[in-house]
Amino acid sequence: MATNTAKKPVDQDWDSADVKYALHKKGITLSSIAEAYGLTSSSTLSSVFTRSYPLNEKRIADAIGVHPMEIWPSRYNKDGSVKPRGFRALQFNATEKARKSKTTAADSRFLKVA
Repeated sequence: MATNTAKKPVDQDWDSADVKYALHKKGITLSSIAEAYGLTSSSTLSSVFTRSYPLNEKRIADAIGVHPMEIWPSRYNKDGSVKPRGFRALQFNATEKARKSKTTAADSRFLKVA
């Protein structure tokens, strides 16, 4: 009798424990990655578990042997490019909205009505 195991949805980010376990299976620690890149501590790398930091995401993903998009799909577009976050996301969304309405981002500043 086969048991069905629940698979993780493709669009869900890996849990930090899953990432650390994947590194452990390869015999790698966050400290060793930090040391290889000349970082003073692994805390710089571990911050990737709470916020997006594409450079450190790539370092960890390279150590595991996958693309960062596989580990953190919510942080990447379908084509593999990094999704804009924070203020850049606001600028990007405003530009896209203006483009769809056939105005430029500069024009949209003048079209605001109080």
